[in-house]
Amino acid sequence: MTNPFRGEVTLTLNGEPQVMRLTLGALVTLEDAVGPIASLIERFEAGTASPRDVAAVLLAGLKACEWSGDATMLNAASIEGGYLGAVNAAVLLLRRGFGAGQDDN
Repeated sequence: MTNPFRGEVTLTLNGEPQVMRLTLGALVTLEDAVGPIASLIERFEAGTASPRDVAAVLLAGLKACEWSGDATMLNAASIEGGYLGAVNAAVLLLRRGFGAGQDDN
């Protein structure tokens, strides 16, 4: 079960629900992948986040919850809701990871 008060978000990959969360380590990994977190958030807020940004956020959140996959597996996965579902999950993960929108679904 996902706990939004811990910043958790569920992403369904290949029909299997996976819990994601942004830990400090996940944020470090995310920053290494796409640059400063503040710039990443600005891109999401402006609607200019790239597919690479979305995948990086999802992968960081998945790995923080001990998902055993990698970027190649995520890129090949069927994500519930398609690309829009992936974007929505990434946005919610960022919001919850920074303490905002914890009552959002």
